[in-house]
Amino acid sequence: MDALAVAVTANLPVILWGAPGTGKTSSVLALGASLGLPVEVVVGSIREPSDFAGLPVIREGGTWLAPPRWAERLARAGRGILFLDELTTAPPAVQAAMLRVVLERTVGDLALPGEVRIVAAANPPEQAADGWELSAPLANRLIHLDWRVSAVSVAEGFTGGFAVPEVGAWPVPSPAAVGRAKALVGAFLRVRPELVLAVPDGPARAWPSPRTWELAAIAVACAHGEVAAELVRGAVGDAAGFELLSWLRDLDLPDPETLLSDPGAPLPERLDRVHAVLGSVVAYVAADGGAETWQRAWPLIARVARRTPDVAAGAARSLAAARPYGAQLPSAMLELAPILRAAGLLR
Repeated sequence: MDALAVAVTANLPVILWGAPGTGKTSSVLALGASLGLPVEVVVGSIREPSDFAGLPVIREGGTWLAPPRWAERLARAGRGILFLDELTTAPPAVQAAMLRVVLERTVGDLALPGEVRIVAAANPPEQAADGWELSAPLANRLIHLDWRVSAVSVAEGFTGGFAVPEVGAWPVPSPAAVGRAKALVGAFLRVRPELVLAVPDGPARAWPSPRTWELAAIAVACAHGEVAAELVRGAVGDAAGFELLSWLRDLDLPDPETLLSDPGAPLPERLDRVHAVLGSVVAYVAADGGAETWQRAWPLIARVARRTPDVAAGAARSLAAARPYGAQLPSAMLELAPILRAAGLLR
């Protein structure tokens, strides 16, 4: 339940896999109530592609792809949870129509507000009536969570009520935290480039792609411990997820603010960790948005450039792109002139 609460709070699209009758729908409705979010339940097995792609109608001399009522209600509310139930009972044509809804939050010609969360639920195909495998494009747009129930939780729920996650325990991450997490995942993928994309040969749930690595990075910024691990594995799959989590556990990186305050602070020896450090610093600077912070980052880039210019080049490119309006160019950039010229940032 905690992983579901984190995903909904952080606006990560998620799918719950579990047997029929285990309380998936009830839990999503209870979570929506605890967050003060309206929940629209859309059952895939009784829908048609036009329920997601829109129904063509003539309006004002042109064709308008009219959305269904559930989409209009969410748009009027400005936020909420779109709960796509029984996904594996939806035929392939309906699943294909859902793709744009999940990825772009668009139904027909209606754009749903950014605060509309996507939650789906599915029974394994062998347990679903006339079940279909989830299509690879749709599966790759969701974080996959296994929905488990125990005899103890059911017994306690009968006597004292079923638990609802404490949503306040998982605050929305700051832009700086998300940027740092993305920098860490990017540094990991430099070490394991073969994991950037691994399209499965057959039916599969979670698998690595640039899209799911981004979901995994946001999960790292949102949560910690077993909850973060569950979300990461649910985004990119068990094998790739375990590799990232092991790599992150072995990191011992200095805080970006410490490095900006003390240019002489020790740096890691390993190149992947240097990549991670510089990525974290650039993310911190971009989130701060101040000219002084931006200027203080350049001596650190110059220091790295003396030892590993290739590593510094990427960070210099990103840092230059994040230059605040009116920020003066620091003298440390003179040392980096050859690197910046090679990166196309100087003529």
